[in-house]
Amino acid sequence: MIESPSPELLYLLSGDPAELAEMLSAMRPVDVAEALSRLQPDAAAQLIKALPFDLVVQVFDEPELEGRAEIFEKIDAASAAPLLEAMSADQQADLFRELSQSERDRLAKPLDAPTRQSLALLLRYPPEVAGGIMTTEAVTVPSDWTVDQTLKYIASVGGAKETVYTIYVLDATQRMVHVVSLRQLMMADRNARVLEVGPQRAPLSVTPTTDREDVARILSKYNLLAVPVVDEGGHLLGIVTVDDVIDAIVREQTEDVQKFGGMEALDEPYMEISLLSMIKKRAGWLCALFIGEMLTATAMGFFEGEISKAVVLALFIPLIISSGGNSGSQATSLIIRAMALREVTLRDWWRVASRELPSGIVLGLILGFIGFVRITLWQQFGWYNYGSHHMLVALTVSSALVGVVTFGSLAGSMLPFVLRRFGFDPASASAPFVATLVDVTGLIIYFSVAFLILRGTLL
Repeated sequence: MIESPSPELLYLLSGDPAELAEMLSAMRPVDVAEALSRLQPDAAAQLIKALPFDLVVQVFDEPELEGRAEIFEKIDAASAAPLLEAMSADQQADLFRELSQSERDRLAKPLDAPTRQSLALLLRYPPEVAGGIMTTEAVTVPSDWTVDQTLKYIASVGGAKETVYTIYVLDATQRMVHVVSLRQLMMADRNARVLEVGPQRAPLSVTPTTDREDVARILSKYNLLAVPVVDEGGHLLGIVTVDDVIDAIVREQTEDVQKFGGMEALDEPYMEISLLSMIKKRAGWLCALFIGEMLTATAMGFFEGEISKAVVLALFIPLIISSGGNSGSQATSLIIRAMALREVTLRDWWRVASRELPSGIVLGLILGFIGFVRITLWQQFGWYNYGSHHMLVALTVSSALVGVVTFGSLAGSMLPFVLRRFGFDPASASAPFVATLVDVTGLIIYFSVAFLILRGTLL
């Protein structure tokens, strides 16, 4: 596969926007979107004037186009209005969410009434719910139409709709009463009523406040290309398509990954966010984690006497606390993902705890055995002298590993439940947060075990 040349290179080679536009016209819309994303907004706005209108519409409908808001700010309202009206409704809404209020007012003024009404409806909802990612461009027909009337209507309006593979049948009050696929229509009697085609069961639907992850699960479970969004009265507001959900889920997963790294989610792509914003997003959590780690120093200070008596114990502090943090991070990752997939709910916390407790014990025993063997072998081969009580030291380390790993597994698995119970995002139970918690408790467990085993010998 031949990679498309970068827009910068094309721009330098041509020196002429019209010539560059001709080159870009031969590319796929998504490739053109990526090319425009690498240009400055002024250059991109100048370039799209020379591109075919239909291509520009397709390009601005691509989620891959970065900096759409900045490009539109360089286009006069009269020229922008036809482009906005031709864009899909959900992309219109996404664009307006990126604009300042003054830019919204400037661009909305010349729009036709239906477009303004559609935007007003979609902008009522945040992008995390069905209402925020739906489109109003669904194929709807009256319940008294025939199959022939419906097929002719699809042929006349299909080009302006998000999808034509699913048709939504409405009664006289605009309530959705039936859903039929294009395949079912094509195979049905042309004189039959559209209401009689397909299975006679209540259509699947979601409300505008349904979480986008729940919408994704419905689409996946029932193998749908789109799911209708209805209000409390059953009136059709719009549809959420598979591609809308994919884009939304990618953004949400990106946010979760960033939160899991111990920081706030970025509002912009990494290469576009300002240095100041980057620092703001990272500094808060980093300071909180740093303060948490100070507790580790406090705990070590509390056990200073034990450390001074048995300096050998200090050698294994990184081993102990890192093992607990690793086990906690594993458990947290598993539970957060299971929550996202609705494999577990808040009511399942006891079942999770009953699984993680024996898992933590077994994992701790495995690591404890490895630690015991390591200390013993190093002592036997003379690679390091742990003293005359090396067997007790090995027993201390291995026993502490069992306790710390078990605690880490339990803590890591329960933290997401606690956060969800109090209304926080479980992704906030990030690996660094869990590690910080286990560092402190790990030291307490380690030196408590050491005191019990080594009392009367090294302590």
